[in-house]
Amino acid sequence: MRSLPEPGSLDSDVASLPAVPGAEAPPSATASATPLIVASLAGVLAVSVLLAIGLGAATVPPGETLRYLWAAVTGGSISADDVTAYQIIWQVRTPRVLLAVLVGAGLSVVGVAIQAMVRNALADPFVLGVSSGASAGAVLVGVTGALTALGIYAVSAGAFLGALLVSALVYLASRGAGGLMPLRLVLTGVAMAFGFQAVMSLIVYFVPDGESTSTVLFWSMGGFGAATWGALPVVTVVTAVTVVVLRRFARSLDVLALGDETSVSLGVDTLRLRRGLFVLTSLATGAMVAVSGAIGFVGLVIPHLVRLWVGAAHGRVLAIAPLVGAVFMVWADLVARTLVAPRELPLGVITALVGVPVFVVLLRRRGYLFGGR
Repeated sequence: MRSLPEPGSLDSDVASLPAVPGAEAPPSATASATPLIVASLAGVLAVSVLLAIGLGAATVPPGETLRYLWAAVTGGSISADDVTAYQIIWQVRTPRVLLAVLVGAGLSVVGVAIQAMVRNALADPFVLGVSSGASAGAVLVGVTGALTALGIYAVSAGAFLGALLVSALVYLASRGAGGLMPLRLVLTGVAMAFGFQAVMSLIVYFVPDGESTSTVLFWSMGGFGAATWGALPVVTVVTAVTVVVLRRFARSLDVLALGDETSVSLGVDTLRLRRGLFVLTSLATGAMVAVSGAIGFVGLVIPHLVRLWVGAAHGRVLAIAPLVGAVFMVWADLVARTLVAPRELPLGVITALVGVPVFVVLLRRRGYLFGGR
């Protein structure tokens, strides 16, 4: 990202700063413990992925699941009796679970960045209206049949274009003489979200058929039922780039959280930094919503949980949040597709049922503040 300032120049200044209230990690989660936490969470994620791939309406034991996955990766052979189970594991469940991992990780780190960018504890990846724009774009393509040249990717492309449109509108509407101001960004994003939700309501009103209604429900509540291997490469690249870039600028995010005046006094160009973060998070959110719909509360709750665990230093938060978000999303998706099987619950319902009480408990903890304890 050319628009982000070089982080190395901030190290000496940040190191000399007094401790930020809430930035101190609990004794059990110091900086030296971060590699151990990351390794443990990686192991939990690997086990979760294996179990989630095997569990479902047709349960496959972990040993058999590993055998099918190994055969698929190495090109090994399987018996004719195993073809059905193999197809369920490799063609249906594996891309779905991997997509849940990527989207959960991506939404979590984007949530961390947006909360720092707008300095608002209630911010999440959808506060800028990106999800509503993506949903409206997907529904419009599905109803009108536009972008048919893209085949099965037409709806996802429509969602991504809708997300880009909203991002551009929010940027243009919130930009002023002082650059992108946090409060103006949030208010503009909320207004755009309501506007594009109205567009979806109009589509359902004028095209009152079951297909358009179900499409609106899917893109509003999210899910991985339409996951394919073809959707994984783009989301993998987007998530990886987002995590790497944000980790590189963790120090800058620490400074930004102190306020614009302090950031400027330390040599941080807050206008460039906020503009770069806005572009990066908008593109990442749009890419994820384009393949999964709008899945709420993940990007809101996970950053707070991780800060409560390891403190507010973004270096640690950005290392741990994607793993926590990935594990949470894998299990939330498993519950969504097995709780009332053979029917599938909208994933947003599960994340909200978990996220709302967790968030309320966090807010009521004595001494808990945005950014830490």
